[in-house]
Amino acid sequence: MRPTPRLMMQATKALRSGAHPDPKNGVYMGWWGDLGSQTQKGIVTYAVSPNRQDPMAGAVKNAVFNTYRRTYHQILYWLPPLVLGYVLMDWATER
Repeated sequence: MRPTPRLMMQATKALRSGAHPDPKNGVYMGWWGDLGSQTQKGIVTYAVSPNRQDPMAGAVKNAVFNTYRRTYHQILYWLPPLVLGYVLMDWATER
């Protein structure tokens, strides 16, 4: 069946529309940041000036207390094998 001019015109209209049809997947969604959706409204973003940021604020204090907390919670997992190994090595060198 040969397409009529009306059908050809509809196909051309679809190809030249802003949707950019993709022959494999249907409609081309666009690249990152331009996904073909409507502009979103009501989204508020906040930012802090790079001059006001302090990326190392509290790093030393947090490092000390975090190291203590982690060691306190893990000491029963590594201290007994360490003591046992020391006692065995001491016993082996004396013998």
